[in-house]
Amino acid sequence: MNKRTLGVASIVIVALLIVGAIVWVRVHPSQPLQNASQAPTIGKAVLGATAPEFQAATTGGPFDLATANKPVFLEVFATWCPHCQRETAVLNKLYAAYKNRVAFVAVSGSNTGMDGATPASEEDVLNFRTAFKVQYPLAYDGTLTVANLYLQGGFPTIVVIDRHKKITYLTSGETPYGELASQLNKVLP
Repeated sequence: MNKRTLGVASIVIVALLIVGAIVWVRVHPSQPLQNASQAPTIGKAVLGATAPEFQAATTGGPFDLATANKPVFLEVFATWCPHCQRETAVLNKLYAAYKNRVAFVAVSGSNTGMDGATPASEEDVLNFRTAFKVQYPLAYDGTLTVANLYLQGGFPTIVVIDRHKKITYLTSGETPYGELASQLNKVLP
């Protein structure tokens, strides 16, 4: 067998293995998919527009965007999401630095629980709070109302709303402290 034939045969075998693996995973999934594709694609929120109103019963007490008298930092998260889990350290640091000048609220946005297999529940959000030592207020939203308003195709979705209720920042995915602090500084006097 010459080198060219051996090279072509190797490529064909690798391609067949990849196709076989894809087919196997689709036919025999080991667990529910845990990624942003489970999320609604895009909520109604638009950068520069008025923020859609919402209320939430959080671990820090009731929250109502309509009566918030300072800028708001909103996170829509999923307890099973590894990006959301890692982002808790960043948000804890932001909360420590800005909690007196910014209203923080993180609202669950998935109907899948932290284990990726069971339905989400209020207890699931409380377990997330304990497991990741969350300091900022969390809320369970069983109807996914906030996610349908704000989610931007992936978890976490992070929104900064100024005191005039305009959305000044809207993104999804893990975001570094420096970028988020910069966005908060823009909405503070």
